[in-house]
Amino acid sequence: MGDFLHLLFLFLQVPFLNFEPLTSNHNMQTCTFRDATAGDLPRIVEIYNSTIASRMVTADTEPVSVSSRQKWFEEHHADKRPLWVVEKDNQMVGWVSFQSFYGRPAYDATVEISIYLDPQHRGKGLGKEILQYSIDRAPQFGVKTLLGFIFAHNEPSLKLFHHFGFEDWGTLPNIASLEGQERGLIIVGKRIVPAFH
Repeated sequence: MGDFLHLLFLFLQVPFLNFEPLTSNHNMQTCTFRDATAGDLPRIVEIYNSTIASRMVTADTEPVSVSSRQKWFEEHHADKRPLWVVEKDNQMVGWVSFQSFYGRPAYDATVEISIYLDPQHRGKGLGKEILQYSIDRAPQFGVKTLLGFIFAHNEPSLKLFHHFGFEDWGTLPNIASLEGQERGLIIVGKRIVPAFH
């Protein structure tokens, strides 16, 4: 149980990799996706840090350094646990990552998805585009189940995931302390392939 709780508090860290531009079948696509490279890490961390002050997205309470996210970056692999840069008009506007759940072999087909957007590009529908892209591509990486770890008071993110059929699979009440307030964590999940596959 101790390992599990430790995992939950690390649920929003950072990753990266190759460069080949990726394409989506989504008809309304306005963004492009590519595998992150080491040179993208500073911007990835900058976008991540921009969410901390809201106390709605991450359990980090202070900005993180690029060096502290190097190991996280190296844990991502383009052929299995991708970290994608999201670009619009040739500028990075966000990123999305697949991260192994719980680090045990039996959970290999289950990943946690994390999506982060630049402040100037939030609330413009890009989250839907990114999540749809991720769902569409997940089977290519052997992923059967997607998980999201979302603070219970983060209503916009919960609404986004519910829109795509994610269900509430678990609630951890009052496990985080943010600005003197206790906050709960909701685990949302979606099966990408039928359970018998």
